[in-house]
Amino acid sequence: MSTVEPVVRRPMRGKELVLLVLALALGIGAFANVALRTLGELPEDFYVYSAVWAGLALVAHVVLRIRAPFADQVLLPVAVALNGIGLAAIYRYDVARHLQDRSSDLARGQLTMSALAIVLACVLVFVLRDHRALRRTTYTAMILGLLLILLPLVPHIGTSINGAQIWIRVAGFSFQPAEVAKIVLAVFFAGYLVTNRDTLALAGRKVLGLQLPRLRDLGPILLVWAASLGVLVFENDLGTSILFFGLFVAMLYVATERFSWVVLGVGLLAAAAVFAATTVPHVQQRVEAWLHPFDDAVYNQTPGGSGQLVQGLFAMANGGLFGTGWGNDYPLLTPYSYSDFIYTMLGEQLGLTGLLGILALYILFVERGLRTALGVRDGFGKLLACGLAFTVALQLFVVVGGITRIIPLTGLTLPFVAQGGSSVLANWLIVALLLRVSDNARRPSALPVRGTVGKGGIVASVGAPQVLEAVDSAGEPDVAPAAAPIRVGAGEPRPARAVGSAGADDAGTQLTEVVRPGGGPLPSGGPPVPPPPAPPERPDRHPVDEPGEPQQRDQPDQPERADDDEEGRA
Repeated sequence: MSTVEPVVRRPMRGKELVLLVLALALGIGAFANVALRTLGELPEDFYVYSAVWAGLALVAHVVLRIRAPFADQVLLPVAVALNGIGLAAIYRYDVARHLQDRSSDLARGQLTMSALAIVLACVLVFVLRDHRALRRTTYTAMILGLLLILLPLVPHIGTSINGAQIWIRVAGFSFQPAEVAKIVLAVFFAGYLVTNRDTLALAGRKVLGLQLPRLRDLGPILLVWAASLGVLVFENDLGTSILFFGLFVAMLYVATERFSWVVLGVGLLAAAAVFAATTVPHVQQRVEAWLHPFDDAVYNQTPGGSGQLVQGLFAMANGGLFGTGWGNDYPLLTPYSYSDFIYTMLGEQLGLTGLLGILALYILFVERGLRTALGVRDGFGKLLACGLAFTVALQLFVVVGGITRIIPLTGLTLPFVAQGGSSVLANWLIVALLLRVSDNARRPSALPVRGTVGKGGIVASVGAPQVLEAVDSAGEPDVAPAAAPIRVGAGEPRPARAVGSAGADDAGTQLTEVVRPGGGPLPSGGPPVPPPPAPPERPDRHPVDEPGEPQQRDQPDQPERADDDEEGRA
């Protein structure tokens, strides 16, 4: 008799290392091309900056190899590639200002914030051993998220920039709390929906083919809608308002699988858009610039004109199909081409082909996040990964859609690419959370023993007391990863003779065939394991003598009954 003993093999993450080399070459190569095209030589600090950037990426790789070896091997290289492209584009803007004898050092500041963000992401991966621990902070995350949204409205702290009250300034440093609030609210949405998804999905009446929710179940979506509308009215931030409400509706649909929630969410969003376009002056200017960008009155309007939008369109038109090349553009013609309109600067230098490549990187990042959501085993992790992936996707759509005139401009920044310490910090925290969830999703779980799973995946012996797997309040299994191979047998774990390898499964678990010593006592001195008793033979319910003819059963003796006539006469 032989058994199969799983031996967990830690992945070496070689694919991630190869992709990291390509991502670093993409960013550092763009940096070198900009310098050679504009200055004719590499700057003095080129090798220092390149070494720092490569060192940060390799440190993150080593941290994942030690702490999260089963995490997705594509997320980190994609984030490094996008961040490197953004650093090269911001450096191009600095060079253009230096050539006109104007000081600008945005690239160095962006590199510093990127380094800080990567370090904090590594710390988060180290500290957070299991993403399910965040579920205990569901309502704490709700309170913290609302406080972060309202923080720019506090006097002497909140700062208005370009008409939007979304910044705070403390000790000379500016910060955008909404960037962190989107992560905190994603944690709250995931914890709330995983607990109440059955109520939101099953209760309600069906009207015209749509399963409508009950009135008392509309409270959460109405609360989020009111908060988003408050951000829009009091902070003049259209992009953050769309991002928060769209994130909640997307996660609500994933949790309940009810299309009626999407219809209701789109209806509420349309109502809020009509209200804002007719009553909020800041939004009215954005809508006017979106509908009539080439009108002279709208183009020359200050502030809120369409000059920035039109110059960005001209820049992308100048890039054409293949672009003008790194460093061969005019970044100073488009206002804020290093932050809100960095997409237009990349379009001018790289053309439509380069923009499609950048969009492909974003799509790959979102796809890996959604794939992580499909692979994780608990409902909270599924909703959290979906929410984080949808955050990047919605922000990408809002930014690119505003620049290309699909929707009005919103003021959000391109994730990982645009200049801004708050944005790059929040996006790297999203990377860390997705890596942690993907590590738990891909980590091999313990094999079941006799219908149970021991805590930690280890069963010392058949006769030892079994510890059943824990179940949380929502009925989700809390299965801990296997810390050691499972040994099947009686008594204490005993050595066994390996007879060759049975290969490895998809999760990287090495399968080794183990032969139990035949007969006699075990090497550890324990008694031999008796074979399981054979099930008792059960007689056929309907035996037959001939094919198709049932056998007559012996009937018990019964007293003879009197004839009906005689019984009636009696």
